Amino acid sequence: MYELPQDITQEKPDVFRKKCPARYLLSRVSGKWSMLIVDALHNKNLRNGELMRIIEGISQKMLTQTLRELEEIQLVKRHDMQTVPPHVEYELTELGKSLREKICAMDRWIEENMLELIANNPSIQLKRNKT
Repeated sequence: MYELPQDITQEKPDVFRKKCPARYLLSRVSGKWSMLIVDALHNKNLRNGELMRIIEGISQKMLTQTLRELEEIQLVKRHDMQTVPPHVEYELTELGKSLREKICAMDRWIEENMLELIANNPSIQLKRNKT
């Protein structure tokens, strides 16, 4: 159970505090799939299948669950086109777009520094492709 003071203006968000709602929100947005979905929804609405093609390795169940969680905390908006067959698209809300800027910066940093981070690191098992 998370706690807020009676007077919400007195709340000082602190992810290090166990009962602060910020801790819950951090857990929702910091997961691998959440971060990849937010980054993938960069500048256009995407359908479920498009997200699965972009984010290799995500299962349908995990994609659906993560999209629902992101929708619940108002980072993603779901658009049901009310058609047969069903046509649903997802897009980032304004809050989601501001979060994406931060996630995108971290994703690009990891990509730029990947080789240095994995160099001589025995904890990362790598398979070399024969090309």
